[in-house]
Amino acid sequence: MRALILSGAGRYADPWHPYPETSARLAGLVAASGYEAEVREDVDAALVALGEDIGLLVVNAGDPERPRADGETRAERTGAAPDVDPTALDAALDRGIGILVMHSGAASLRDYPAFDRAIGGRWERDVSWHPPFGEAQVHLVGNHPVRDGLDDFTVEDERYSGLVLHDVIEPIAEHEEDGIRHPLAWAREVGRSRLVFDALGHDARSYDSAGHRALIANALEWLSHVPAPTRADQPIPQAGGTA
Repeated sequence: MRALILSGAGRYADPWHPYPETSARLAGLVAASGYEAEVREDVDAALVALGEDIGLLVVNAGDPERPRADGETRAERTGAAPDVDPTALDAALDRGIGILVMHSGAASLRDYPAFDRAIGGRWERDVSWHPPFGEAQVHLVGNHPVRDGLDDFTVEDERYSGLVLHDVIEPIAEHEEDGIRHPLAWAREVGRSRLVFDALGHDARSYDSAGHRALIANALEWLSHVPAPTRADQPIPQAGGTA
């Protein structure tokens, strides 16, 4: 099994996330799950070349539409957006692929409509937020197979809050802030494909948590079973549909 890890660089980089170190930690976890892992920083080119031999796609990249420090947006920058061809990703989702989206991946791949539909929820500027980096108490919820055998755990991380859901999710983990529960991890079956979003993973300290590593290992195991056996004949939903 081959896995492709998209690591934030170029228009997918930002000043806050050390993508080289977190992608290296992810590559180790992916390899331990039995995959041959490849890390690519040329995100759009990697997606154009996404072949049928790739069974797992890991998105560990940032927001391509993030304003620069001087406030200039991508739309105001000449040549900032390369030619984007979503065809290969569309085909992968249609035939069946596992997708693991980490942390800032909730704001990434905005030029790929199929990814936007598949993920089920997004980090939206001026709506989503997080409290200061620190110890997070992660509460496991629901009865999805990814949470089997897992207990609540702590992790040094950012706690993404106020993520905007635009479709049905199967919750796996939550955190509590000011008495409100916020989703931290969820799963979705999208046609023949499977997706897990994990809002944790800001930097390498996140991967020092045994509980977080166990969550990722369970996610990788579940994602390896594609095409999804229970949804093999279900088309990829359009925005606003159900999983």
